[in-house]
Amino acid sequence: MLTQTSRYPYEPIIDRQPLAWPDGKYVAVVPYLNIEHFPEDLPGTPLVPMTQSFKPDVLNYGWRDYGQRVGIWRIMEILDRHSMRATVCLNSDVCREYPRIIEEGNLRDWEWMGHGQNNSNFLNGIEEDVERELISTVVKEIEQGTGKRPKGWLGPFLSETPRTPDLLVEAGIEYLCDFTCDDQPFALTTAKGSLLSMPYTVELNDIPAFLNRGESAASFGQSIRDQFDVLYAEGATNARVMPICLHTFLIGQPFRAKHLNEAFAYIAEHEHVWFPTAGEINDWYRALHSS
Repeated sequence: MLTQTSRYPYEPIIDRQPLAWPDGKYVAVVPYLNIEHFPEDLPGTPLVPMTQSFKPDVLNYGWRDYGQRVGIWRIMEILDRHSMRATVCLNSDVCREYPRIIEEGNLRDWEWMGHGQNNSNFLNGIEEDVERELISTVVKEIEQGTGKRPKGWLGPFLSETPRTPDLLVEAGIEYLCDFTCDDQPFALTTAKGSLLSMPYTVELNDIPAFLNRGESAASFGQSIRDQFDVLYAEGATNARVMPICLHTFLIGQPFRAKHLNEAFAYIAEHEHVWFPTAGEINDWYRALHSS
């Protein structure tokens, strides 16, 4: 079994062959939208940790549920306005609990990635047979619920066991977002088969930004613009991926969504920007490196 530290070699970006996106684009901007289900009898992401032990924890449950009832539809309008599609990190329970979201996402040709069954149960520490069955179940439920078999995976809270990448390959997954260590895709080492690491971020991510660092909505919007400016300049000679990681119950709040819309409008004004899904980057990168 490979260890986490042997999953990929050290390869400085300055030593690589420069990457160029289709049509000479500099930056591939990928809005990752985390659409998650939190069972009401289990702890989940809290706004107020003090009430997590309550049964029921009405405060945090209702706060999170705003994302599915209202927040996601506000985000959807913003993405539509700027001709952007979401790459959805999808708990498979969402297919059962919120089918209306799946219906509207399919109308917009969103991509559905595996993201565990729900966001209260994590992968770390579970037995191999249990993990294999969980991954298989998630893939099947998403395929049945959306009509599309997922190519990508993000562990719930980026949780893994040392076996996870190998089991994902067994299940037909082609790219993994758990390793947030690069601005470009790269190959992971697995026991057999092929798995790409796809850029994801815990920096330009609304959970750490708002719940851990205490950023304001305006500051988060400015961070998106600043991140874009640097990657756009660097991408002129060596193309980059810019992930923007969002959660419906956080960025979907009106006072935050306003600043997301302004940041997306700023990005959309630039000429050399590609707006693919992560799966489209996966397909393009694999075609480039298989030739």
